[in-house]
This record gives sequence, structure tokens and C-alpha cells, in this order.
Amino acid sequence: MAGVRLNKVTKKTGTLCPVFDIDLEVADREFITLLAPSGSGKSTIMRMIAGLEVPDEGEIYIGDEMVNELTPAERDVAMVFQTYALYPHLTVHGNLASPLEAQKTSKDEIGSRVKDVADILGIIPLLEKYPTQLSGGEMQRVAIGRAIIRRPRVYLLDEPLTNLDAKLRVHMRAELKRLQKELGQTMIYATHDELEALSMSDRIVVISNGRIVQSDTPKEIFENPKSLFVATFVGTPPMNLFECALSERKGQTLLESSVFKLNITGLAELIRSKASGNDLILGVRPSDLKIHAQKPSEECIEGDIYVLEPMGAVVVVDVKVGNELVKVKVPGSISLEPGTKVWLTFEKEKMHIFDKKTKEAVT
Repeated sequence: MAGVRLNKVTKKTGTLCPVFDIDLEVADREFITLLAPSGSGKSTIMRMIAGLEVPDEGEIYIGDEMVNELTPAERDVAMVFQTYALYPHLTVHGNLASPLEAQKTSKDEIGSRVKDVADILGIIPLLEKYPTQLSGGEMQRVAIGRAIIRRPRVYLLDEPLTNLDAKLRVHMRAELKRLQKELGQTMIYATHDELEALSMSDRIVVISNGRIVQSDTPKEIFENPKSLFVATFVGTPPMNLFECALSERKGQTLLESSVFKLNITGLAELIRSKASGNDLILGVRPSDLKIHAQKPSEECIEGDIYVLEPMGAVVVVDVKVGNELVKVKVPGSISLEPGTKVWLTFEKEKMHIFDKKTKEAVT
């Protein structure tokens, strides 16, 4: 078991997805997720930790040891790929045993550890089957089993659930989280799926264009995004955004757009100290908006219900506000009809304000 540390790591050459000045520290036994859209460099970071790519600059440590010059085998890490990478000519037992055989482990020890891992992953009935006889979920479990069986210092999982169907992905998310806690091992997980990151991680590292833009707990990433990119990338449906500006009227500071006016006098000093100008963007998550059949106050947003998206326990309501669609999450039991005029409100404590120029969070 060991932590991982990247110090000013840059990789610009020989890769399709370069990364720049990556400072990352992963504690021993921590489960962190590298969350980013495809092409942002998360796999490049994983491959450099594994030793499959060599950084142009910077240092990589596993435990207290700098591993830049070590081969993948010498780093004692295990990597699980999106494609499973099982040996088709070997049974499940053979695939699980292969890393131990390469280490010249005794047959008795191999037999015992294969049984233990197969039991943890629930694949004992599959031990004599070949990969072609397995479902996607079963192959993924075998791939994970082959990684954990030799008890490496660090596990690297690069989008391992992408090829599974939605129901199985949900199941495997829970299984991986349970497995990591049971093993007590350091795990670094890369994905573009924010639901995976939010549900599994101790900490999420959000990456954009090869750079870390925020690193924090899932709760903090969701509730306090530091930039427009994080705010819109994390959360389903994504955060609603309204272009607006600060204005002064009758001793009050207003946040004003073409569709609303909000009195934010109490926040004026904070906003002006952090914003580059008066042009701002207001963000409100769909779950923080409320729909009213009657106008509740002057501080509300008027619109018309455009379409309903039923999702079982909740309904996502698309409300036409001016030329924009605003998404609102409401309980599935609420009865609404397209074409109905409605008013939207939200608690000011739940709003997010971003600088329009820098795209950074102001509150």
C-alpha cells in the first residue's frame, strides 16, 4: 500500500492528450477519481503513473520513491483498462493466475489466492469458462480480479465501466467502492461520467484541457464549483445559467437580466471584490428551482412549460424563459401541462455567481 504524488508533471510530446503542471497527491488507501471529458488528458496521467508514458517534466512518486526511471513492472501498480484485455486462450482461473505465475508464485499459493479473489468478486462459478463465454460484466470482474490478485501498491482503473450497460454500471460502481474499502488499497479511477465520480470517490480531481481545475470532495465539487466548467460538467441535468449584470438603484445592488431582478445588496461587497466587472453569470441547479402556478413575489422568473421529461420519481421540466430553456427538477407526483405559464424561484443561498470574463466563481 502506498500513496502517489505528482509534482509539476507535464507531458506534451508523443501523446494525443497533453497535460500541464499536474500537482496531485493521493493519500494511502484513498479512492480518487480523475474526472474529465474525453481528450482532456486523464488517461495520459494514468499511463504516466503506470510507467507506460514518460513525462517531459516533473516527478512521480509512489510511496516515498521517485519512479520516473522505473519500468512498469518495477513500480508495482496494477492497471485495469476499458477493453478488459483478457487472455482469450485462458480460462477465468488461468487469467486470474497469470500475474502470480509471472512472479513464480507457488501453485498452492496461486490456488488459494485465486479462490479468495473469485469469492470476493462472486465469480467462483466462472473459473472454468473462457472469456468468449462471459458477459461484459463478468469479463470486467475478471479483469479487476487479475489486477487485485497480486496485491500491488496502487490500483489504476481507466474508464473500466464504459462498455457496460447502464444497469450493470450502477451495480459495478457499488461493487468497486465496496471492494476498495475492503482491500484498503490506494485506487485512482479515471472517467468522463460524473455520476461515477460523485458516487464512488473520496475525492474528485476535475481536469480540463490537460490541467487540474478543481480537487475536492464530491459534496464540495457539486455544491461549490470554482468555475463555470466544473459547474456545468458536474450535475445532471447541468446547472442553468443566466447572463446578468450588477446595477445600483435606490441604494440597492441588483443582479439584473432580461428576465429577472434580484436584490443582492448583502453580497455586493463580496462580488465587487472578486469580479473583474459588472458582467456576471448566475447559475442555479435544476434541483434548487421551485415552480409556482401563481406569481409569488417580484423576485421570480416568468416562463412557460415547454416539455416534461418523466424520470420515475422525478420529472425534469423544461421551462421556456425568453429564448432559453430552463430545466427544473420536481417530484414525479406533481401534475403539470405543457403550455402553462409558471414562475420560478430559488433560495439565494443556493445560487452561484460567476465572472463572465474569467469564468471563475465569485460566490
